[in-house]
Amino acid sequence: METVILKTDCMNIDDSVIDRACKVLLAGGLVAFPTETVYGLGGNALEESASSKIYTAKGRPSDNPLIVHIADIEALYDLASDVPCDALKLARAFWPGPLTMILKKKPCVPDTITGGLNSVAIRMPNHPVALRLIKESGIYIAAPSANTSGRPSPTTAAHVAKDLNGKIDMIIDGGEGNIGIESTIVDLTEDIPTILRPGYITLEDIKKCLGDVTIDKAILPDGKTSDEPNVAPKAPGMKYRHYAPLGQVIIVKGVPDKVKSEINKRAESLISQGKKVAVMALHDNIKDYKCSIVRDLGREDALLASHNLYAYLREFDDLGVEYIFSESFPDENVGQAFMNRLRKAAGQNIINV
Repeated sequence: METVILKTDCMNIDDSVIDRACKVLLAGGLVAFPTETVYGLGGNALEESASSKIYTAKGRPSDNPLIVHIADIEALYDLASDVPCDALKLARAFWPGPLTMILKKKPCVPDTITGGLNSVAIRMPNHPVALRLIKESGIYIAAPSANTSGRPSPTTAAHVAKDLNGKIDMIIDGGEGNIGIESTIVDLTEDIPTILRPGYITLEDIKKCLGDVTIDKAILPDGKTSDEPNVAPKAPGMKYRHYAPLGQVIIVKGVPDKVKSEINKRAESLISQGKKVAVMALHDNIKDYKCSIVRDLGREDALLASHNLYAYLREFDDLGVEYIFSESFPDENVGQAFMNRLRKAAGQNIINV
């Protein structure tokens, strides 16, 4: 299969690019497109054959649910059998934006999209290309991240092409994603709303909107998800190792001076064995590392760190890095989302000093 890659300016969208992408989607094909979080791999959400193509292209387990992307709040009533008041409150507060809601699904939503669950994940992206594509195609678009399953999510069209060139019909190149990590996911199918995946919209943001909100234990610093074959994940990223580069990611936490000392000691040992090593560190600490490949996580800015995380991990793959040491952020606000992705990339490989 030849993958067509077409560029468009997000502020001056090329009509011909959207028209071609719509034709691909309506013919049952797959289109990768930019959102404000990461690039999505889109197919017709209400066609079973599209979900099969998505899973095949990504190499994704079929019990891992897909998120359905919509362009207006009224679409909730087409897809969900029950739209609680909390869903409307969240939609009015945060849509379009990086928030996904899990609701009880209507029969029109194929089980192949939902991983066999009786619920559906829905979001309205805050990106002009994504919204235009949904509106003009006239369909709802199921779109996980446009990468090989388990790999770092793509924040540029080049990342998508590296993983999926020749496996999908089309890529819309709309530049780099603004946020850089996936949407926050909130489960509204139970009495108390539960955050299943942290993101740019934080626990505190959602509490201000709804009041009583809980958080899934798997998100907590020592939380672990099950890899049991009969346990169905309720949301993307809950069950399987995600966001991982080819090299081994190792998180080092603790007193700053001891963290730097531990990373330097381990990095020097590995380099002496001929291994290629990289470090991700806070801006003010970069000068303290002796490793030749050091990347800047910013000045305690979890949003900037999140924006750069996947690009750094992919760059390390390109450089042939075998071991990646990273400092950590506090598990609060956007830092919780950053650490969730980093722990997933590390496979919970954490050293406390």
